[in-house]
Amino acid sequence: MDKIQQDLLAQVAGIHEVPEGAYSLRINGNLYGKNSSEHIEIVKKEDKPGIDIFIKAGTKNESVHIPVILSQTGLKELVYNDFHIGEDCDVTIVAGCGIHNGGSETSEHSGIHSFFLSKNAKCKYIEKHYGEGDGNGKNVMNPTTYVELEEGSYLEMETAQIKGVDSTKRVTTGKVMKNATLIVREKIMTHGDQYAETEFDVELCGDGSGTHVVSRSVAKDRSKQKFISRIKGNARCSGHTECDAIIMDEATVAAVPEILAVHPEASLIHEAAIGKIAGEQLIKLMTLGLTEKEAEEEIVNGFLR
Repeated sequence: MDKIQQDLLAQVAGIHEVPEGAYSLRINGNLYGKNSSEHIEIVKKEDKPGIDIFIKAGTKNESVHIPVILSQTGLKELVYNDFHIGEDCDVTIVAGCGIHNGGSETSEHSGIHSFFLSKNAKCKYIEKHYGEGDGNGKNVMNPTTYVELEEGSYLEMETAQIKGVDSTKRVTTGKVMKNATLIVREKIMTHGDQYAETEFDVELCGDGSGTHVVSRSVAKDRSKQKFISRIKGNARCSGHTECDAIIMDEATVAAVPEILAVHPEASLIHEAAIGKIAGEQLIKLMTLGLTEKEAEEEIVNGFLR
């Protein structure tokens, strides 16, 4: 890996070199390297780009890294990754995509991830998107995620769009069975003329199932954001969806929450709040010696933390 690729890897996965243990590293459209461990097997797909990850039942306190790096301008790829997580697991998956576009063409990464969690499995999934470049080319990322949670399983997803992504559309759909839980926390920052759209569609199918979907975002300059969330309660379940956005300059943010209860004991809540930074917040920080711009940055960083 060269210096640019190493820096991208640190941004999206928090590592500076090929990790130990189970990993799959993809660079510029090709599998750069992969490694399985005693309990985690990574298999390259034969019919299309991507991998299958098989985590053995009972695996605890282990992690797998699957970052993607693009440093070649004009490269566009679609990758399929499937996660098969066995019963009674407790694991962490670190993904993410970093693009460095130094040319004039559009670079694009689209990933289709499918999660299949077996009974009582537990998984934390971390995904960061980051873009940079010194040319006029655009960075595009379009992730799609499908989730199936069997009885008693738990999936926590943390997604973040750090900076430099010109266009993104994230689609997440899920089916949550008896006593299973899906938690989604996303953080998005847009600026310039960037566009970000996220769509969540969660179906609660079993008694005791639950979901909590939270989006926090900041829109600056002339950027545009759209947040769509749907929760359908088919059983005795609980669901909560929340969009909380700060809007600045000439940006626009739209929130479209939808809840549908088809069972008399489905408890569903949606919330949406969009607004500018409160004046008293700025004044308080400026009295401590910060400039208005520094105060805004401090508030935004705290909001997305």
